Amino acid sequence: MRTTQQLFDLTGRTALVTGGSRGLGLQIAEALGEMGARVVLAARKQGDLDAAVAHLGTRGIAASAVAADMASESGVALLAEAALERLGHIDILVNNAGATWAAPAEDYPLEAWDKLMNLNVRSIFLLSQAVGRRSMIPRGQGRIINVASIAGFAGNAPDSPMKTLAYNTSKAALMNFTRTLAGEWGRYGITVNAIAPGFFPSKMTKGLLADAGEDNMIKSVPLQRLGDEEDLKGVAALLASDAAKHITGQVIAVDGGDSAVR
Repeated sequence: MRTTQQLFDLTGRTALVTGGSRGLGLQIAEALGEMGARVVLAARKQGDLDAAVAHLGTRGIAASAVAADMASESGVALLAEAALERLGHIDILVNNAGATWAAPAEDYPLEAWDKLMNLNVRSIFLLSQAVGRRSMIPRGQGRIINVASIAGFAGNAPDSPMKTLAYNTSKAALMNFTRTLAGEWGRYGITVNAIAPGFFPSKMTKGLLADAGEDNMIKSVPLQRLGDEEDLKGVAALLASDAAKHITGQVIAVDGGDSAVR
């Protein structure tokens, strides 16, 4: 029987983290790398990726990067090919790449709706399918971690500054994608789970935090704080490891209790 420490050990495992050049994706990449995994980061901008790989290197993490446009089918296919070439196989897939767009529902542009659905849902389906077919299913094992959001649990209050119809919808879709894929791929030894972060300071939330004010944002949060640069590390390490080998189809909120009291 392995010790608890051994169950969490990712030495020798490989991981692909999309949207991994900064923010929540980089935090998750740090967690996996610190537990021993070799990591490939994916994002659109090579300069951001180079900086992220250098940052991980200072922490003793073996990492490389692939610049990819996740919004297109060809971009996803090229990413899967490049990551498999770098790593040989993929044990852990973290689907973190995503975007948001704010506008009132009655004025919401179709272009924005399609952009979010393509990146936040369609690309995750395509990449999970590619990695599953080419690496996880043949090897009879794998961990897929989808980064959703507590926005997928509910709509926005009438007085909320958030006008994020497509974002909320896409994250709700991602949650049920997680459950449904877990049901189908459990037979292959693949677990599929989702993390639903609350509010974390990031490039994506910068405008909202500026408009609403950080103090106002945390008033309804039981722990009276926003997420920080450490708060996703534990749950990511858990879901990627053998400590979670009997956990699948779950959505875990990391939000200071915000979703529990909405």
